[in-house]
Amino acid sequence: MRLNSALIVIGIIALAGSPARAQVAPTASEAAAYIGLHAAAQRGDLAKIEQLASSKADLNARDNNGRTALHVASFAKQRDAIRALANAGANINLLDKDRYDGVTIASVADDEETLRVLLASGASAKLFTSRYDGTALIAAAHLGHDGVVKLLIAAGAPLDHVNNLHWTAAIEAVVLGNGGARHQETLRALIKAGADLQLTDRQGNTPLQLATSRGYPEMVKMLSVPAR
Repeated sequence: MRLNSALIVIGIIALAGSPARAQVAPTASEAAAYIGLHAAAQRGDLAKIEQLASSKADLNARDNNGRTALHVASFAKQRDAIRALANAGANINLLDKDRYDGVTIASVADDEETLRVLLASGASAKLFTSRYDGTALIAAAHLGHDGVVKLLIAAGAPLDHVNNLHWTAAIEAVVLGNGGARHQETLRALIKAGADLQLTDRQGNTPLQLATSRGYPEMVKMLSVPAR
């Protein structure tokens, strides 16, 4: 039974090992084939975006992977295009076929500047995204993107959301991190913000127990005496 449980945990970790892989950015051939608003977003062509918006183009039109022009601009880090699309009335909170929004795209990319633009343009940090029914905060915590985590916390991201792997952002910072400086800072930010550290994984382990079992002494220290 213990062996089976261990294998299940290993399988879950492997499944969740890379949220970046779950995201599908436009390929070079897709980007080259774009026309209209998607092409303008990919290139950051503000004049074309304004022209198409004024001619009543569908600002939320989707490509074959369900990406809107705003998703494309987020992947391409075309921040002025994001602003132009939002100002023209594009829905900034739509999910693509893989259930990612611009905020999660920027968060996984560790792209704080694009994330700031999205949030300032009205994007929500509270959406449930990805095949894991997670959030941008969980994805960023997994990757140790501490600056992104702090921006999302400030934007009201749900601290204690439990995804379909039964992990919170605090748990993912431990079990999918490497115990290094950025994952430590990520966990510290979550603790300071008031994340519930008594929520457990499916096996009933708290973040403290998980950090202890993985031999992460700095995480154990901060989880034992939460920062105030």
